[in-house]
Amino acid sequence: QVQLVESGGGLVQAGGSLRLSCAASRRTFSRYAMGWFRQAPGKERDFVATISGSGSIAYSADSVKGRFTISRDNAKNTVYLQMNSLKPEDTAVYYCGARTDYSTSRYPKDYDYWGQGTQVTVAS
Repeated sequence: QVQLVESGGGLVQAGGSLRLSCAASRRTFSRYAMGWFRQAPGKERDFVATISGSGSIAYSADSVKGRFTISRDNAKNTVYLQMNSLKPEDTAVYYCGARTDYSTSRYPKDYDYWGQGTQVTVAS
């Protein structure tokens, strides 16, 4: 079992930045690929970014490419999402997920564990 706790959300003006963190409970954290997803009210959970267990492979959705960066620190059992140049359409609850596989995935169904989510609101 893996417990995930997100933090770092909040209210920010358009063009601003936030850094989300997701702390995992397992010492075998490097065995899990991680992902960030977001869900706006009334919409499905959408892929944002994913990173492999070692951190050597990472990619993000086209909608955030060049603005958001996913990274991880396996020594701290933590994955991060650096969000720059935020837009109002980035407003959502952001979730981190862990999958019991080293490889990345952009599909929510491939993730086995989820955090409780953190709200990000971007004001125009």
